[in-house]
Amino acid sequence: MKDYGTLSQAINKLKLEEGYEHDFNLLDEHLELKSEDEKFGAHEFDVDKVLRFEGMSNPDDNSILYAITTESGRKGTLVDGYGISSGQLSDKMTKKLDLKENRPIK
Repeated sequence: MKDYGTLSQAINKLKLEEGYEHDFNLLDEHLELKSEDEKFGAHEFDVDKVLRFEGMSNPDDNSILYAITTESGRKGTLVDGYGISSGQLSDKMTKKLDLKENRPIK
């Protein structure tokens, strides 16, 4: 498995080396791409990779990085907290972003 380093290093590698150029925002029912004024429901994207990062001394620093490709071909990243700092999501979005489901095996 590729070593992505820190969260910021991983975002840079995904953008520069793997083409995940967009920044998605996570809302209750969909992903948002503000720069293009587009929204994507759970059925309109795939999670290609999931990377977890744990804070060295503070559990509030836990985060998760998703590499996502939409049906329309947009590739980007989404950063969210996990555990207690995770956002509130619909059941569909929670299942789509689940760490074990809905992801191709690599």
